[in-house]
Amino acid sequence: MEHGVLAGYPMVNLAAELYDGSYHEVDSNEISFKLAARLAYNAGLPLAKPVLLEPIGTLRVVVPSDYVGDVYGDLPKRRGRIMGTETAEKNGYTVVLAEVPKAEMADYVISLRAMTQGRGRFDYEVVRYEEVPGPIAQKIIEEAKKNAE
Repeated sequence: MEHGVLAGYPMVNLAAELYDGSYHEVDSNEISFKLAARLAYNAGLPLAKPVLLEPIGTLRVVVPSDYVGDVYGDLPKRRGRIMGTETAEKNGYTVVLAEVPKAEMADYVISLRAMTQGRGRFDYEVVRYEEVPGPIAQKIIEEAKKNAE
């Protein structure tokens, strides 16, 4: 389970049931059962239609109210979902709340500085995992296969 079948990432939320088996004093040993389990894992996992998961986090962006439109325009480009806004404690500032994949946050500090002339700040915390969208997942899988070769 440490190396998944899609892109080599660890597997989670996996369960299996053994329906039938037998033990023979002479032919059965621990290695035989481990080998059988590995073969069953490799054969059965593709049939289970595994998916790639990515971390999703809550983003809290505090910006001068004049720049809220810029933040609203940037977040969908990062596959973000805007959850709403709040009035900030500091006068003239607005808090934008959103959910954004962690993969899209790598350069956000630079983008936010550019959008707000250095006056915006943000907090980000990973809260759950969601399925990676199809085209992006396919790209990750192809890259992992290419790197494995």
